[in-house]
Order: sequence, then C-alpha cells, then structure tokens
Amino acid sequence: MTLIVDVHAHLDHQDFSKDIDQVIERARQAGVRAIITNGINPETNRKSLELAEKYDIVKVALGMYPIDVLRKDIEEGYPLKDQPFDIDSEIDFIRKNKSKITALGECGLDFIGSDSSQRKNQIKVFEKMIALAEELNKPIIVHSRKAEQSVIEVLQSSTIKKVVLHCFCGKKGLIKKAEDANYYFSIPPNIIRAHNFQYLVEKVNIGKILTETDAPYLSPYKGRRNEPAFIIETLKKISEIKKMDVEEVGNIIFMNYQGLF
Repeated sequence: MTLIVDVHAHLDHQDFSKDIDQVIERARQAGVRAIITNGINPETNRKSLELAEKYDIVKVALGMYPIDVLRKDIEEGYPLKDQPFDIDSEIDFIRKNKSKITALGECGLDFIGSDSSQRKNQIKVFEKMIALAEELNKPIIVHSRKAEQSVIEVLQSSTIKKVVLHCFCGKKGLIKKAEDANYYFSIPPNIIRAHNFQYLVEKVNIGKILTETDAPYLSPYKGRRNEPAFIIETLKKISEIKKMDVEEVGNIIFMNYQGLF
C-alpha cells in the first residue's frame, strides 16, 4: 500500500463535526499514516489537542492565523467564535504543550485586504511564532496568501531551518529562493486542476515536496468537502508530472515527512 501523509488539515472544522470517525477510518483505509491538524487560534488549538488524544494517526500543529484576516473570515461565515485573545498568553500555552505537538502552524502572513498597520502587526506575530519554533526546535507550517515575498524575507531574516510552505503561490524566483533555503512545499489535492501547483511540482526536487489537504478546503472533486483520504489524487498527479510510480512518490514523500517532523 502507498504510504500517505497529510501535513496540513483542519479536522476541528465544523464540516467534520458529524462524521469525524468515518473520515479518520477512510483515511486509514486509503493508507494515510499521519494527519497533522493545524490550529489557527486558541479555540482550534485546544480542539486539535483533543483530536490527537482520540486518534493515533492525528498529530498536532498549534498556530496563530493572521488575526485581522481571521476576524474577517469569521464575519463572513467561518464557524468560529470571534474571541479576542492575548498573543503572548497563547504562545505560553503552545510552549507548555511542546511535548504534545509535531509542529507550529498554521501561522504566517495574509495581505488580502490588509492595510500597512495590519501588515506590520502580522509580521510581528509571525516573528514571534518563528522565534518559538526555533526555541522548541519544531518545524513551522506557513501561510503566505498574497504575501509570499514578505514571508520569504521574514523567514530568511531568522535562523529557522525547518519550514513548510503551505499552498505556496509565489512566483518562479521565490520558489527557487525557497528551495535554495531548503524549505519544503506542501501540495494540496486541487493540484489536479491548479496549474500553479503543477508548475511548482515540476520545478521543485521531489525531496522537498510534502502532501496536504487543507481539509475541508481545496478538494480535488468540485462540490465535495476535502478530506485526508483524497491525498491519493495529489500523489497520482505528482507521479504523472515527475514521471514516477505512485507508490514510489508516496514513499519518498513519507520519508520527507519523517525526516522533517
């Protein structure tokens, strides 16, 4: 059976509230050996820890999504409570749970609709998360929507080495810069129709590629919720692009996961 790993999912999401047991079982049946569920605020960080206690294939990344963007997402219907929280207190919570986590994430920058003041605040929080990842010696899973250049600049101004660029959509030069820095790229199942991810896989060494779902988002099947079992579609597309066997691609990516996490 092909070895499969999902380094970035949101299993705490309300879309999984009614059938999470079945979602996990389908993942097992598909060959998924590990799912890293990513927190984005205090509420989801705690739910992620609970999920990892219940399911052995679920691992945890605790994170802090760009706060101003998260607030907008909640206002537009994201099923979370908009509860202000103290950033340093949440960092202390993550630190106290370091033995229970595989990585830090999701965190990073998101410049959609943000002004210069919001961007500066995002960078400050991101720098704090990078410093924490370095302190705890954990990989960091990075969000970079419409902020790819700034994300690379902030990462490279630090000494951090263990970096996963989740759904990276930067231009050719930034992809090269990130690969030269030995960062990893996690690829979602919508690669089957997303030409930017197809291009990234074509250009980047297989040794720097990981698979993710961002579930329940970025499904390979239009109109359907995404879930970890669907990563097989990512592997098929990567194998087609790389002209390699699906099982070989899965095994290499699983080894990449083991080496990083």
